[in-house]
Amino acid sequence: MGSKNKLKRFQENETFANVIQPTRDEVVNNFSYKGKWHSFFGNTNPIIVELGCGKGEYTVALAQKNPNRNYIGIDIKGARFWRGAKTATEENLTNVAFIRTQIELVDFIFASKEVSQIWITFPDPQIKYKRTKHRMTNTHFLKKYASILCDNGVVNLKTDSEFMHGYTLGLLHGEGHEILYANHNVYHNHGASEEVTSIQTFYEKQYLQKNKPITYIKFKLNTK
Repeated sequence: MGSKNKLKRFQENETFANVIQPTRDEVVNNFSYKGKWHSFFGNTNPIIVELGCGKGEYTVALAQKNPNRNYIGIDIKGARFWRGAKTATEENLTNVAFIRTQIELVDFIFASKEVSQIWITFPDPQIKYKRTKHRMTNTHFLKKYASILCDNGVVNLKTDSEFMHGYTLGLLHGEGHEILYANHNVYHNHGASEEVTSIQTFYEKQYLQKNKPITYIKFKLNTK
């Protein structure tokens, strides 16, 4: 993507009512919407968060399917989620928001038990050992997710990485979290929910064309 295109998207993001672009300081120092997201949406519907939302395809598709739930996509790359924000604006989807910030600040963005569900779709598996701290299902991140999820809240991980799938399963077992469903090839085995198989991101379609299996885990986190 050219720099002119990026600049145009950044400028258009500024005009979207569904895009929030706080500074790091604004997030860390008593973020204005923390614990008050229902005032942003104007209702008390459940809040579902997509972390590393990319182009926002999952956030928007889920919002279209479930108008009685609120969806928030988080990504540091605003030029990517511009597409989702624009689509949601054009389709008058009032249950969608996007935040441009770092995922590691998620516990500054939401209050305890404010989120009912988290989606992590096709994250970078960070295979190299020194990148482990950035892996989105490591112990550090799981503690952050547990702190914002409601009592029956769940996390959904959808990935093309067998490494990420296996690593996460091992960690969940080792830490005593509850695995509700796990599948190493959702399009060849039955049992995955319609939300898992009916929504395909741009990158997922590319993986499927290369016959890469798509894996999925749904789990609950213990808070002990």
